[in-house]
Amino acid sequence: MDYNEYKEYRDYYQELIEKKHLKDLKDSVSELNVVDIAEIIEDLDDQEMLLVFRMLPKEKSAEVFSYMEVYNQLRIVNSITEPELQNLLEKMNFDDRIDLIEEMPANVVTKVLAQAPPNERKLINEFLRYPEDSAGSIMTIEYVSLKPDMTVKEAMLHIKNTGMHKETIYTCYVENEYKMLLGFVTLRSLVVSDPNQQIKDIMEEDVVSVTTTDDQEEVADKFVKYGYIALPVVDNEYRLCGIITFDDVLDVVTEEATEDFHRMAAVNPSENEYLDQTAWQLAKNRIPWLLVLMVSATLTSGIISNYNYIISQYIILTTFIPMITDTGGNSGSQSSTIIIRALATDEIGLSNALPVIFKEMRVGIICGGVLSVVNFLRLIFLSKVEIHISFLVSLTLFTTVVLAKVMGALLPMGAKKIHLDPAIMASALITTIIDSVVLMIYFGLATKILGA
Repeated sequence: MDYNEYKEYRDYYQELIEKKHLKDLKDSVSELNVVDIAEIIEDLDDQEMLLVFRMLPKEKSAEVFSYMEVYNQLRIVNSITEPELQNLLEKMNFDDRIDLIEEMPANVVTKVLAQAPPNERKLINEFLRYPEDSAGSIMTIEYVSLKPDMTVKEAMLHIKNTGMHKETIYTCYVENEYKMLLGFVTLRSLVVSDPNQQIKDIMEEDVVSVTTTDDQEEVADKFVKYGYIALPVVDNEYRLCGIITFDDVLDVVTEEATEDFHRMAAVNPSENEYLDQTAWQLAKNRIPWLLVLMVSATLTSGIISNYNYIISQYIILTTFIPMITDTGGNSGSQSSTIIIRALATDEIGLSNALPVIFKEMRVGIICGGVLSVVNFLRLIFLSKVEIHISFLVSLTLFTTVVLAKVMGALLPMGAKKIHLDPAIMASALITTIIDSVVLMIYFGLATKILGA
């Protein structure tokens, strides 16, 4: 739904509410996609949102609720009665209930847990104990479980009876009486197999799985690698604990990409949306890195101060500093961005460090060679700069590009080696580091070439 459609529906709903045409409102809402409904009603005031929400069919209201932002979910929970809350929770998928509880304040969590049956309350508490951002924290227990001695006919009947309440029925998992994962079978295999065949005869035993403590980013990598729509989650004894579906992983990928973008811009990541944060919260996430970069930039000032005796003799050298440092920063950012992305997608690993650095060095030699030659000719023929100054600047430029390319590859891989996010070595930080190194090279060469 584009913005114009969204605005049209929102205004239409408000008009129907004002005129009290509730039947027309109910009919109109019921026809829309759950994602669109969630987007529209979130922009209504509390009373209007609650009225529209209550008009939704029970099954649909749970889906709409799961797509709403946490702040608006809280508005709903605080406005509905306890029986309504209980009914809503019963219709929600288990993993959506976990997400709701993780995000809500303590008083709301207590209210939600009070509506859960004792056995489910125990499961919820177990999920909440899994490490944050782990496979266990994002899995669901709503999967189809089959026994190896079931026939295909019995399995199909089991899926028919329980499938409506499962996250997916396209992949069914086979486990023994001790919940040990034995294999999986697809719905396609069940449909085309002989009804009297046993599950153990048609199941796939080569199962790709993740453990409850695996990082969610590793889980996302496995989804990308194998192209599955779901992955089983097992404990240390290979007992099946739950599954993770591709829609959960899409959320993970979005979160991880957002975190990387924030770190690459030297901003501390935040889970809250931009408009939900105050100016102080936004500033608080930016100030630490700005302080680090500001203090580290004082190295540049210190280096320039140490070479004042050269600058006093050759004032013209200062005019080329911005061009040299900017080129170094841009060159390093190019390499670091490509390497960070390659590390994130597992195109390269730490074992590829030497080949990667060697390749970036060759790229730097090619790029630096072209840039330094063009710059030398520009200075000689267009700017009429003396030949020894032109040679100094061009040689510095060549050295800068080669070094920046190597550092752009080396620093992200070094960060990964010590278990830091490689994204922190993106443009802001790497530019500051390269600036200091480049100035030392520039004035060091000036001392040799100009004899100052």
